[in-house]
Amino acid sequence: MSKKNIAILTIIIALILDQVIKIYVKTHFVLGEEVVVFDWFRIHFTENNGMAMGIEFGGNAGKLFLTLFRIVAVIAIVYWLAGTIKRKVHNAVIIAISLIFSGAVGNIIDSVFYGVIFNHPAHSVATIFPETTTGKLFFGKVVDMFYFPIWSGNLPNWIPFVGGDPFTFFQYIFNPADSFISIGVVLLFFFSNQAFPKEEKKKEQETAISEEV
Repeated sequence: MSKKNIAILTIIIALILDQVIKIYVKTHFVLGEEVVVFDWFRIHFTENNGMAMGIEFGGNAGKLFLTLFRIVAVIAIVYWLAGTIKRKVHNAVIIAISLIFSGAVGNIIDSVFYGVIFNHPAHSVATIFPETTTGKLFFGKVVDMFYFPIWSGNLPNWIPFVGGDPFTFFQYIFNPADSFISIGVVLLFFFSNQAFPKEEKKKEQETAISEEV
């Protein structure tokens, strides 16, 4: 399989998986509802207006800026991916960048479209493609559901400032798109020599490609 097809297949699978899970949770769970799969793994439906891990970012104006910034970043990632494919690097690098792209696009879809393709009931499940909605384009909320409270307890008293305070690891709730971005970053770390070749290696690769042409 060509590197281009690997990238396309990775993106298609990741985006479908991301959106299927988000749409299922949004149309089957009440906001705040939680299903305990294991003590350390739960499906907890929540939404956020801001960045990853539920961080807020300056209200509606900040949210719009963040969405537009993500779109610009995605365009940059497309160029990065295209250039990487031409350099014929390791497939893991192609998959890594494709996953990062998919994760960014997945959350953009939520932010841009979810406000208008879902209704927003306060204490019941959402309906997709309702006749009317109070939401606005570019002001949808990102759907999160994966929660891994692996350990909960009080921090040791000897830790400065926070000693004795309650703490949960891992306390953040995230979605498939966030996972794809994280996996992509980890892959790039392990294959950093391939992803970010030194100048000499880069010139050698460019020379080899030109000779093949």
